[in-house]
Amino acid sequence: MFEYRDKGSEGSSEDTVEFELKIKCTKNSHAPKDACTPDELYRDHMVYTRHLKWVPLGSQAEIFANDPPRPVHDDIILAKLRPGHEIDLKLHCMKGLGRDHAKFSPVATASYRLLPQITLLREVEGEQAERLKDSFSKGVIGIEKTDDGRRVAKVINARVDTCSRNVFRFDDLKDAVELTRVKDHFIFSVESTGALPPLLREVEGEQAER
Repeated sequence: MFEYRDKGSEGSSEDTVEFELKIKCTKNSHAPKDACTPDELYRDHMVYTRHLKWVPLGSQAEIFANDPPRPVHDDIILAKLRPGHEIDLKLHCMKGLGRDHAKFSPVATASYRLLPQITLLREVEGEQAERLKDSFSKGVIGIEKTDDGRRVAKVINARVDTCSRNVFRFDDLKDAVELTRVKDHFIFSVESTGALPPLLREVEGEQAER
């Protein structure tokens, strides 16, 4: 839809989308006497992407009448203000390449970790089982009731463990657990930039169906 802006050009309706942001933080004159939080004391102290107002250029108002340009998410925090602070600016959005500026590079945060493996070396029951459960992230260790009424610890989902190793703080529990990682099982975490819809989930879904 849009062309690349020529170097040194001020921009036009064919290569630029313009937004404006005008917001001023003021004191809330109707705030309760015992108010102590910014939400109670101030007005417009949080600046979000929803405060951006599109300014049509040229014939853009007609072209985008049914689908006006806007941020992908309207609840992203842009700034935090206090009484006396004011923002009045214009934003120009344009297409670009990574060689022009790093901000145009289509990259996102990506990381990986090995799957945690938790092995109980002995049976842990009663009060020890409760402490063992509390030593790990929620959902890692569960408590099961045996046929004879005992409450015994069991590994439920090692995947959600954050590897805090808190269990080794207890002398009576550190010999009951072995913490390792599955060396050939990688868990990847990829954050979308928001510019394009994520494709990885769709690909994984298709592979699962096959």
